[in-house]
Amino acid sequence: MTPERESRAKYIKEAAIELGFTSCGISRACFLEDDARRLEKWLSSGMHAGMKYMEKHFEKRADPRRLFPGARSVISVLLNYYPAKTQEDPSAPVLAKYAYGTDYHYVIKKKLKKLHNVIKEIAGNVACRSFVDSAPVLDRAWAVRSGLGWRGKNNCLIAGNEGSFFFAAELIVDMDLPADTHIQKEKCGDCRLCIEACPTGALAEPYVLDARKCISYITTQHKGRIPDNFRDKMQNRVFGCDICQDVCPFNQKAKSHSEPLLDPNPEMLMLTSREWHAMDEDRFNSIFGNTVLSVSGYPMVKRNLEFSKG
Repeated sequence: MTPERESRAKYIKEAAIELGFTSCGISRACFLEDDARRLEKWLSSGMHAGMKYMEKHFEKRADPRRLFPGARSVISVLLNYYPAKTQEDPSAPVLAKYAYGTDYHYVIKKKLKKLHNVIKEIAGNVACRSFVDSAPVLDRAWAVRSGLGWRGKNNCLIAGNEGSFFFAAELIVDMDLPADTHIQKEKCGDCRLCIEACPTGALAEPYVLDARKCISYITTQHKGRIPDNFRDKMQNRVFGCDICQDVCPFNQKAKSHSEPLLDPNPEMLMLTSREWHAMDEDRFNSIFGNTVLSVSGYPMVKRNLEFSKG
């Protein structure tokens, strides 16, 4: 390992932190054999529900070199999104915390572009592609491989004592960088709080999520009518679900993020249950126009609200 490669990796990680990322790790671009086997089993069981896109580009998901020819290293980053304040009305429909602020795709891509510019400054014309939950990349697998956390029983990435309220993203580059070798050991132990807390039984077993039963999937991606068997099980969730994360011991001391763009619209925090259910499309757009809720759109959120009323 040359001093130049080491210093470049160190500089990139420091730059990532300066740009506001919570942590940064590096792994070698390669075939993810274990994760490919796990993904294949999950898909064959039908647990991906209506996410047919997961069936496509399997080879690219398992090997970034198929997605980006010339890929040598995967730079993984995490960004904390845990809010300092949450919704005020305890009876109001509940919004997942990741959806509070500006659409994270925009926030993270902007930071990744700046990080790419830093890399070009120190290493010349480095080819690079950024990925933020929008391409066939196994974000959690690369974060684990880069030493940023482990895969919890709730299928979320758990970043040690800092918990799991993080976005994960990557820069895949054609530059050879030293890979991080310290992989975090899984520390869930005998704990089953996330499994037992899930009201729909979506966590079929440790480390296996059945999207067909997942409130987060149902409220953000499921098309059409919500199945009646979910009635009285949604726990007033209107978009996404944090139940399995909220009960996780590693999240009990979660620290709030420091990214202004992820701060929620104060009006959203103050919405009462009555105001949620009376909301028309114009008000929805004024409050949520720059969030991920706008991607799913008003009709889906309205459907979820009507279902929660019974």
